[in-house]
Amino acid sequence: MGARLLEGKEVADRIGKDLAVRIAALKEKGVVPGLAVIIVGDDPASVSYVTMKGKACQDLGMYSLTVREPADLREEALLHLIDELNRDPKVHGILVQLPVPGHIDVGKVIAAIDPKKDVDGFHPTNVGKMLIGEDGGFLPATPYGIHVMLSAYGIDVAGKHVVVVGRSNIVGKPMAAMLMQKGIDATVTVCHSRTRDLKAMTLQADVLISGIGKALFITADMVKEGAVVADAGSNRIDDPSTPKGYRFVGDVDFDNVKEKASAITPVPKGVGPMTIVMLMSNTVLAAEGSLER
Repeated sequence: MGARLLEGKEVADRIGKDLAVRIAALKEKGVVPGLAVIIVGDDPASVSYVTMKGKACQDLGMYSLTVREPADLREEALLHLIDELNRDPKVHGILVQLPVPGHIDVGKVIAAIDPKKDVDGFHPTNVGKMLIGEDGGFLPATPYGIHVMLSAYGIDVAGKHVVVVGRSNIVGKPMAAMLMQKGIDATVTVCHSRTRDLKAMTLQADVLISGIGKALFITADMVKEGAVVADAGSNRIDDPSTPKGYRFVGDVDFDNVKEKASAITPVPKGVGPMTIVMLMSNTVLAAEGSLER
């Protein structure tokens, strides 16, 4: 029969309509939510993501600032730029597109962003609030988007075994932290490159979430019958049959896994649109918070 498609784009469109109302209310008070994105270098995937974020801001009527810097930008110069944006009242959200070149200390860069403008949710202050379940911080957009999307489709993870494949600071770790919070109540296992017998672990998953960045890595024999599968991967592979000569696929072998899963996210139009709209949501929240300061 095949799995139900969890189309993040549909959920994101509904959230976008709500955001438009909140943005209009802010504009009546003289505030236009503003997002500044810094990209260092010209990594094709990063350029694509930054372009999508700028378009999303434009579509919602938000202020968008994209700062493009060469790959040899000095760390000190980047920190100075972040400081300027921290003090810019037109900018409510700041993110530095990752990855950055190797000579730049990512930890220093993230820590330099004002936590009240850290709409990526990576600053230690926001990570700490997320971990202890304290309100008032920002949640990382991709895992936040997955959680919101599952809820929108009526998929309750309470008491379920959720297996997260990947332990990155961007997806895996925050995903696990969110789902284990009281009130969400999932039982979470995090798997990674040193996990013994990964297949044995994934086969236990009621909900399987992958964010490892390996094309088509999760195969049908790794998925339990009837499981829910959320694919946070976006991997470029060669495909001469397409006009561009390539296409994007997820971490999951979608065509085969969909025959075993009860529900699954496609790539594209699955997790990706949710990541973008939750980033916009965080920026609007930051703008609303600026009225209270």
